[in-house]
Amino acid sequence: MSANQQKENSKSNNEEEVDLGALFVIIGKGFSKFFNFIGAIFKGIFHFLITILIFLKENSLKIGVAAAIGLVVGFLLEIKSSDLYSSVMLVQPNYKSVNQLYNNINYYNDLVEQKDTVGIQNVFNLDKETAASLKKFSIKPIMNESDIINAYNDFVLKVDTATVSSYSFKEFKISFNDLDYQIHKINVIAEKNDVFNTLGEVILSSVVKNKYFNRKKKLANENLNRTDSLLRQNLGQIDSLRKVYMQVMVAEAKKQFTGTNIDLGGQKTSTKELELFVTNRKLNSELIDVVSNKSNMYEVVNVISNFQPKGSEIKGVTKNYAFLLAISGAGFMILVLLLIKINKFLSNYKK
Repeated sequence: MSANQQKENSKSNNEEEVDLGALFVIIGKGFSKFFNFIGAIFKGIFHFLITILIFLKENSLKIGVAAAIGLVVGFLLEIKSSDLYSSVMLVQPNYKSVNQLYNNINYYNDLVEQKDTVGIQNVFNLDKETAASLKKFSIKPIMNESDIINAYNDFVLKVDTATVSSYSFKEFKISFNDLDYQIHKINVIAEKNDVFNTLGEVILSSVVKNKYFNRKKKLANENLNRTDSLLRQNLGQIDSLRKVYMQVMVAEAKKQFTGTNIDLGGQKTSTKELELFVTNRKLNSELIDVVSNKSNMYEVVNVISNFQPKGSEIKGVTKNYAFLLAISGAGFMILVLLLIKINKFLSNYKK
């Protein structure tokens, strides 16, 4: 019996060894395939890079000639073209006037693109030469993450809890568009560097003179002034009450010092004085907010920085015609050569 058991145990151990050996072989093949796959990726990338280098080497003369032609043409255009100057104005529109401001800037730019010199002259009261020198009007927001956060905080304070819970900050951020930012940059490009000084007043007046915005400004400023007056009046009354409570507390302290046991409500007086102190701080905080709002909302459009009297010259390699046309010429030649190569491949593939 013991001999049979030994044979069975030996047979069982051999089977386990075979199973483990097979498992290790499978694992080894798996690792081998994985590393072969990684190696194939790097090999493919290397082959792709070598193919590009071979293509550029074989066609370097053609690409170089195309780039040289573009360089020469761009250089000639650069000589003939006038220098361009740029100036920037930073503004903070109030009372939802930002839409009107964007519409006006786009309108001015349309006049420039249509080369409507007479229209530009009439709008900005310029002479013909100066009007013709204007080349572009544009406006875009100064993107600031804090504007989105502040706008969301205002939204949370205005709506009920159920609405806030169903409208996350992420959704609010997605719906936040360019017009919702606080500060916007107006950029003007011209061929003359001394035309910007008079543009700002015209651009602003087109919005500021709007009766609707002026009416909203007037009402908002009246409400702010009324609130400011009430808060200051309340602060004055609180100061008077605090003085009265202080006098009562001093009188109570004197009576206790002389041994009189009459209680005039000293504990209640102390509590009231503390409540007045808290109220005073709250009113001061509200007054600071009102003063800040009065400063920010005093005008329909706040000018943070006006156009510089002298524009700055637009420079840089990316603005140079020679560089741009050289790159364009080389890119166009590469595209043509690739199309020829693809056409040959497709023709051979059919065969």
